[in-house]
Amino acid sequence: MGLLSLAIWTPIIFGTVLLALGRDEQARSVRWIALIGAVVSFLVTLPLYDGFQLGTSAMQFVEKGPWIQRFNVSYHLGVDGISLWFVLLTAFINVVVIIASWEAITTRVNQYMAAFLILSGLMIGVFTALDGLLFYVFFEATLIPMYLIIGIWGGPNKIYAAFKFFLYTLIGSLLLLVALIFLYNKSGGSFDILTWHKLPLSSTVQTLLFFALFAAFAVKVPMWPVHTWLPDVHVEAPTGGSAVLAAIMLKLGAYGFLRFSMPIAPDATHEWAWLMIGLSLIAVIYVGLVALVQQDMKKLVAYSSVAHMGFVTLGFFIFSDLGVSGGIVQMISHGFVSGAMFLCIGVLYDRVHSREIASYGGVVNTMPKFAAFALLFAMANCGLPRHGRLCW
Repeated sequence: MGLLSLAIWTPIIFGTVLLALGRDEQARSVRWIALIGAVVSFLVTLPLYDGFQLGTSAMQFVEKGPWIQRFNVSYHLGVDGISLWFVLLTAFINVVVIIASWEAITTRVNQYMAAFLILSGLMIGVFTALDGLLFYVFFEATLIPMYLIIGIWGGPNKIYAAFKFFLYTLIGSLLLLVALIFLYNKSGGSFDILTWHKLPLSSTVQTLLFFALFAAFAVKVPMWPVHTWLPDVHVEAPTGGSAVLAAIMLKLGAYGFLRFSMPIAPDATHEWAWLMIGLSLIAVIYVGLVALVQQDMKKLVAYSSVAHMGFVTLGFFIFSDLGVSGGIVQMISHGFVSGAMFLCIGVLYDRVHSREIASYGGVVNTMPKFAAFALLFAMANCGLPRHGRLCW
């Protein structure tokens, strides 16, 4: 078992152990086991950073073994300069979420902590999978723990939000499965993603593949106009669920564009770039204006996340090295900042029991240190220039 397998299965194993501890009387032990599991899972990923070689586009820390030999499906893992950072980010955010949920969750603590640990391992699997079917299994499996997190520990309309989240993402993913099966047949019976990058495909086939992949990844980002599930889910999800959703799960869709759409269907990507740029600009401008009129703090940050991810897809589809690099940096920074914003909202909600912005007046008088951190994250969320002045 290599480092990538350890990064995937360590949190999943810890999560499975927690499921065996089924009584809330054991909550204290459960919390400590969950924290140990999250910290160990993060420490396992650090050698990836230390041993990563710069100056090469080749996949590193590659692991490959047979899985379903009849259909030539392999357990194939690897990371490059794109996916490495998301593995580290996922493991780190999981530690923060476990700590943030220490006292906030009092019922079914073992299941709550287990859901986040298992979800962390599955998301790392998405970022490291180099086999198409393995990617799809991890990609779809992430829906299950997040659905449970929203549906069990969410707000008053949690069932509605959980179903909306599940249906939106599942419908798009069905077209992804069709595209993966087509590529499997077109490549002569191979699910190797790197092999798919070299397939000679006609313009018509590329267009069909592009829109099939778009249906899955655009919902995940989410892009306008398939973004409407995100505010509802954020409002109803518990604090930890909102933090992981904004920090990591939204990045799965953008990562899919980089790993699948652009290298597999390059001609169609150039042909339909105007559409992607247009939708991205609508997300940046229109959804940004929608965020300005929100009175619910969670909805405000949720709509701002859609606008920020619009910058990511905009950077990808202008076909510039600087644009792609900027999009990846934006994804990483948004992972830290949006997660921090939702955790700050959770701190306020636990004390005020309201998400209305009007209810948060005078926080600086009673919680000055927290207010300073909240201001820091708010300024980071709006992209305040480093030197504290506007750069036109």
